[in-house]
Amino acid sequence: MVRTASAAGSRTGKVVHGTGRRIRRATAAEGAGESGLAKLIELHALNAFGDMLITVALASTIFFSVPTGEARGRVSLYLLVTMAPFALLAPVIGPLLDRLPHGRRAAMAMSMLARAVLAWTMAGVVTGGGLALYPEALGVLVASKAYGVVRSVVVPRLLPSRLSLVKANSRVTLAGLLATMVAAGVGGLLHLIGPGWPLRGAFLVFVAGTLMAFHLPHKVDSAKGEQRAVLHAEEHPPGHHGVLHGRTAPAQEPAPEPAAGQRPKASLRTVGPSVILALRAMAAMRWLVGFLVMFLAFLLREEPIGGLPPTLALGLVALAAGTGNAIGSALGSWLRPRSPEMTVTAMLLLAGGATAAAALWYGTVTVVTVAAVAGTAASLGKLSLDALIQRDVPEAVRTSAFARSETLLQMSWVAGGAVGILLPLNGALGLSVAAAVIGAVLLWTLRSLLRVGVRHRPAAPRVA
Repeated sequence: MVRTASAAGSRTGKVVHGTGRRIRRATAAEGAGESGLAKLIELHALNAFGDMLITVALASTIFFSVPTGEARGRVSLYLLVTMAPFALLAPVIGPLLDRLPHGRRAAMAMSMLARAVLAWTMAGVVTGGGLALYPEALGVLVASKAYGVVRSVVVPRLLPSRLSLVKANSRVTLAGLLATMVAAGVGGLLHLIGPGWPLRGAFLVFVAGTLMAFHLPHKVDSAKGEQRAVLHAEEHPPGHHGVLHGRTAPAQEPAPEPAAGQRPKASLRTVGPSVILALRAMAAMRWLVGFLVMFLAFLLREEPIGGLPPTLALGLVALAAGTGNAIGSALGSWLRPRSPEMTVTAMLLLAGGATAAAALWYGTVTVVTVAAVAGTAASLGKLSLDALIQRDVPEAVRTSAFARSETLLQMSWVAGGAVGILLPLNGALGLSVAAAVIGAVLLWTLRSLLRVGVRHRPAAPRVA
């Protein structure tokens, strides 16, 4: 028995070691290992793993452990106590992180450490599901979103010469998706031991993430030449390169000196109409994802599609959404889109069409389809937005543009979730409202696309 156990342990160790080597080889491909992007990919996988463990613990307490009516009340309370303060805090996160360009590694580490402490604290109160759980959940939410904003800023600084920004972001996203899928299974197994064990597992994951954040390259904290962006669509004259005020390109006239005793104006830099077009479309798609998460979670528990058991129906929709997200990331890595404006508009059209079809012919096929399409559209649309920011936004303000756009997208998800929880549990009605919102934004986007046109300028120089 001892020899058998030893042999089995040896084989398991070899499998784990071999799997680790293959993962490390995949993340380090095409120069990602030398640039430091591989370390960020691994850090993001840990982040996604820990967040999923917390989600499993909260869902089992707030959602699955009580009847539907009470669960809806608990989630409404969760939205009120966590999402409402976050809606006030979110506009502050981007500008605050703008002011800490030299502490990005520390900011990512602190977001991990804060979630580690909160996860350990929640493990002691999660069983009762009392009010003490909600402020801690707010802290987890804010820390997670702050990490997301900083991560979007860090990717361009670790971009290897052989990878485009779209491909790099696609790799990071795929790593997070794979980690989330594994974490869902691990969290379910830990929950069988006790409701607090997924949170204890998250504690260990985030402690490891805290240490890993400081192993990112030092250039992550470099802010040489950076300035703050303004999310504004003002057109620029030829050669203006997106600069609205302040120091401009050499061909421009120098900015006038401020009068004596006056403070100089802050440098305000616009991101251009194409980026605003894509950002508006992506905000609508993030809104749709947030809406579907909250609305379908309760609707399918109360009225499962196709006569399926509620848990199976929810699992089927979640699998479709995850698969769609993975497909979008894979397409973004494979495709080399020459017109991101067209891509993001097409994704909005696809999401709106699928939502309208689900509203008209509500059933198993259409609901699963809208979940998959929304995942694909949001994933590929975000990669197209990244490509536009890289192409159109000046290098000096690109990191700030990423931070501020990511904050806006997080806010859109929160708004969609709030609408999803407030609407009556009627499938056709809810999806009709969602289709109307997406349709209105689609018309706005098409109008902007006709005015802006499709540009084919080469990508702007990468961040050093």
